[in-house]
Amino acid sequence: MDPDKFNSLRKGLLEFLILNMVSSGRVYVADMLQRLSDTDFATQEGTLYPLLSRMRRDLLLDYEWQESDTGPPRKYYKLAASGRKQLGEFREYWKSLTGLIEELAKPS
Repeated sequence: MDPDKFNSLRKGLLEFLILNMVSSGRVYVADMLQRLSDTDFATQEGTLYPLLSRMRRDLLLDYEWQESDTGPPRKYYKLAASGRKQLGEFREYWKSLTGLIEELAKPS
């Protein structure tokens, strides 16, 4: 399989993967990068930070600073109310979309 064929799809889904990861609680960027690293959605800080900034401007995410024992304070991201709403809408849409794909695959 040629992974480049699905680049635009992966890029579009990254926002929803981030929302999903953050929905379970506060998440540090390094943890996000690690969780994504062994997947088809592996990304770098240069991609992730601008996306997180945009998602915060769009009021999907918020963050809080936490002191660290090993260095400077760390920024932990958390889901904002509108991010939780958008994630729910996406999950419903995804369910509908996969159902449609399955339905269209059946012989007529």
